[in-house]
Amino acid sequence: MSGALDEYRQALQRLEDGQPQVVPKGTRITNDAVALEAGRGKGRIKRSRAMFVGLIAEIASAAERQSKSSHDSGPALKAAKDRAGQYRRLWEEALAREALLLMALLESAGKWLG
Repeated sequence: MSGALDEYRQALQRLEDGQPQVVPKGTRITNDAVALEAGRGKGRIKRSRAMFVGLIAEIASAAERQSKSSHDSGPALKAAKDRAGQYRRLWEEALAREALLLMALLESAGKWLG
């Protein structure tokens, strides 16, 4: 059964590296995700099986690292949202200027035509 554990560990490593071959990229690391990535069925890694104790601990550790890395992107995400908000304000101001210029043009054209 050591061969199967090696396959699970390789699958876990692929998930950690962000290079899964079976499950979609960015999949949250869980027991089921590791089992599926290893080509096994969902639910194959069970706490009740003594052979999986070490593997389950490794999966939990990897899941925690993955969770922490997703929290680290918080400041970058906030900065990107701030930039998007700034560009939206600039765009709305430009639209307002264009609308004012268009109204002025229509008023002056009415004076020339009317």
